[in-house]
Amino acid sequence: MDELARLKWQCRRGTKELDFLLNRYLETGYLVADRRERELFVELLGMEEDVLVGVLMGDRKLEAKGLAGLVNKITK
Repeated sequence: MDELARLKWQCRRGTKELDFLLNRYLETGYLVADRRERELFVELLGMEEDVLVGVLMGDRKLEAKGLAGLVNKITK
């Protein structure tokens, strides 16, 4: 399975909101992102479901500036 197909599969979270946000970023932002931002996206996808929901819906703040910047990019 190639990298984009694997990431697309990981973007499927079972909620329309998360699926929409993650897939929209994968199809637009990820393709033009630098290596570090791509690594951060993979790290974000590795988060537990409840943490990821909280982070992307704005209920939970991240300490890491890089991840916080990426979340801001995904949600805007």
